[in-house]
Amino acid sequence: MKNDRRTFVKKAIAGATLASVGGMLPGMSAKSYGRIMGANERINAASMGVVSRGHAVGTNFASQEQCDVIYSCDVDIRAAEKFAGSVNEIQGSKPKIEKDIRKVLEDKDVDVLIVTAPDHWHAPAALMALKAGKHVYLEKPCSHNPHEGELLMEAQKKYNKVIQVGNQRRSWPNVMKGIEELHNGVIGRPYMAKTWYANNRGPIGVGKQVPVPEWLDYELWQGPAPREAYRDNILHYNWHWFWNWGTGEALNNGTHMVDLARWGLQVDYPNRVNSSGGRYRYNDDWETPDTQIINLEFDNNSVITWEGRSCNGKHIENGSVGTLFYGEEGSLLIEGGNSYKIFNLKNELVKDVKNDQEIDPTNRTNPAQALDAMHIQNFFDGITKGTEVRSEIVGAHKSTLLVQLGNIAQRVGRTLDIDPKTGNIQYDPTAMELWKREYEPGWEPTV
Repeated sequence: MKNDRRTFVKKAIAGATLASVGGMLPGMSAKSYGRIMGANERINAASMGVVSRGHAVGTNFASQEQCDVIYSCDVDIRAAEKFAGSVNEIQGSKPKIEKDIRKVLEDKDVDVLIVTAPDHWHAPAALMALKAGKHVYLEKPCSHNPHEGELLMEAQKKYNKVIQVGNQRRSWPNVMKGIEELHNGVIGRPYMAKTWYANNRGPIGVGKQVPVPEWLDYELWQGPAPREAYRDNILHYNWHWFWNWGTGEALNNGTHMVDLARWGLQVDYPNRVNSSGGRYRYNDDWETPDTQIINLEFDNNSVITWEGRSCNGKHIENGSVGTLFYGEEGSLLIEGGNSYKIFNLKNELVKDVKNDQEIDPTNRTNPAQALDAMHIQNFFDGITKGTEVRSEIVGAHKSTLLVQLGNIAQRVGRTLDIDPKTGNIQYDPTAMELWKREYEPGWEPTV
């Protein structure tokens, strides 16, 4: 039945919230909470980029009772048709198929644009949507480069629309509770956060120039990016490892954990950033680091580190991802799921808040549907009730900038001095050249 998935997601949201401490108002039952979650006015969404992760996010939107997905927008006609079929099964109506986002945004019936296209499209598409009067759900990273983040903040103020960035863990109940405990001094003053991601990605080979497949509009796929010839090892995932379109593992997965670290330490911009690493595992076309350590120092005597290993999946603290806070009186570990642990200075476990939802952080498609639905519901509340969204664009830009600065330090090969009030790179005009990017003429993003 078309409502089966919507019913499942709604019940899972209520269950996850019930499992959290203080997750709902006193005296509120799961049944009444479920009714409230479906009581918002209807929202029409268009989904841009519906391959893999985009398919999962878009169908999650369709699974929300107050939302209809009315456009399937992708330059891959096969993906667009597959997504439209999936949405039809969920909501009982088939979205229109349109490959050109500019045409989608002309439709006044569209309230929300879901941007899950490749990284080079994130900010340009969001800016187009804001100018067209749409709210935006923007998958991380919010931008391909720091300047685009600045444009997004300016545009959000100008057009007064809601942007929710896909840092979904900000809406996971036990993660929220762990951060709250941290802020309340459970481990004393936290002064260091170690973050990591580990996977076993294989080689991508050396690409060969081949004809563009008939199912793909490669010109539109490139969009704002300077043109490169089509090769057989770019789509649909390997673009992450090319600077022209992607941002490497640091922004692909590091953004999530570094965002938690910044949130937990309550810091904004660093004063010093360095990075070491490279493409160490294979000899192929992969340009971004497959092994990288980023260090971010802050004025309040604290530090964030990120360790990324794309080609060796050895776990840290029994997890492929995580954020570990070190404080004056203990440590607090946020694992890959909706859980956290607290240790004293003797390394003894003193509190273990269990994960109550199945999570697979290495699943790049849909690791946590029901928990992520809570982030979507928070976005809807921002639109219909004026609720502050949990990953608004200013905070999301600050977190994204941290790993962007790490990548810039990596590419220029030296430590960067940063203005802790603005996040700008100081005394290094060569590094500042990477603050922006070049665009294909006619595709330059504007506010």
